Amino acid sequence: MSMRYLFLFWLGLVAATTAAAHEVSPAIADLTVTDGRAEFELAFSAEAVIAGVDLEGVQDTNATDQAAEVDALRALPPEELEARLRETVPDMVAAMDLRVDGEPVPLEVESIAIPPVGNVDLTRSTVLVLSGPVPQGAGVAEMQWPAEYGTLILRQQGVEEPYTGYLTGGEGSGEIALAGGDAETGWQAFLRYIPVGFEHIVPLGLDHILFVLGLFFLSTRLGPLLWQVSAFTLAHTVTLALGALGYVSVPASIVEPIIAASIVFVAVENVVSNGLSRWRPLVVFVFGLLHGLGFASVLGEFGLPQGQFVPALLGFNVGVEIGQLSVIAAAFALVWVALRVDAVDMADRSGLVFYGVLAVAFLALAFITPETDLAAVLGVAPQVFFIPLAGLSLLCLLSVVNVDKLDSYRTFVAVPASVVIALVGAWWFVERVFL
Repeated sequence: MSMRYLFLFWLGLVAATTAAAHEVSPAIADLTVTDGRAEFELAFSAEAVIAGVDLEGVQDTNATDQAAEVDALRALPPEELEARLRETVPDMVAAMDLRVDGEPVPLEVESIAIPPVGNVDLTRSTVLVLSGPVPQGAGVAEMQWPAEYGTLILRQQGVEEPYTGYLTGGEGSGEIALAGGDAETGWQAFLRYIPVGFEHIVPLGLDHILFVLGLFFLSTRLGPLLWQVSAFTLAHTVTLALGALGYVSVPASIVEPIIAASIVFVAVENVVSNGLSRWRPLVVFVFGLLHGLGFASVLGEFGLPQGQFVPALLGFNVGVEIGQLSVIAAAFALVWVALRVDAVDMADRSGLVFYGVLAVAFLALAFITPETDLAAVLGVAPQVFFIPLAGLSLLCLLSVVNVDKLDSYRTFVAVPASVVIALVGAWWFVERVFL
């Protein structure tokens, strides 16, 4: 087996390990204060909290020391998990520190709803309802959300112009007027939803990342990339808006397999085609419509502020675009030297040194980077992040070594990388349809 295909196999093996992600979704809470009582309804990953996982910055529980315990808890039937959760609730309530007019609210469990055991690779959302008395005529509420519980979407209910907060890193809500009126301005909503959109590309949107990389590896010329990205952006913007407005709704069981199939399509076409065909932008547009529905389903989990729907939607879409452009920019930066050597604009010796050092550096980082440090930033284990980068660097090294061959970049970088992307997409399709 040639070195090129050894690297291809290696990349495929590493990429496949990222397909079974144990993703962590943000917790979502609705706060209602009426008739002298506060109700706090929280939808969250109970297994991670019970296991004592520090969720600050973590997007995948596989990247934590408690991964095995979380998996075991996900396999528990609802009644057993509920018993474990009730033991944890007092510590949760103390850590949350919900206060009204500066006084702590003595919250007690009203109900717990836990779905039956399903795919243990996926987050099971538990709904915990807590309530407690508050003084009549109270003016403001305030909550401190613990950093170790990850991200919280806090939504005020039952008032006009309600508060909506995106709390992360141990942030507090600040004072929330119980009579309402704390809704964000349009500019505030726009700015707050930009990082939400970005996060759902980097690091959460691995399927969208692979699709965008599939577009990138078709051709080294700017024109084909601009045509494809423009078609994709226009399409997913349309269905994101329609989906968020409730005009279009397609079950995830249909959308997710088709998104996986779209990854396979663009990657395979990269292998069999030497450039942009006339109909590829149209195909990318159609697939973009489906990716937009995927974004809309994610956005639906967060909810949009009632009074600032359009600015928040625009901010989310801008964040998505920044995430996609960041992926393209990072990919271009990594292969740029190989492209220059292939175009005879740079000495092959410079390319050899560059990619040799880069591959060794990525491999070293894969094993010396503290797992918790990278998990706090990207939510993945160092090996899962750095080894594919090392593999791509080695493919670029092969391109530089074989620069005397015709179109070495396409032969040794674009085609093998596209094959890996196609294999991962194919696995996701099988997993989402049959497993």
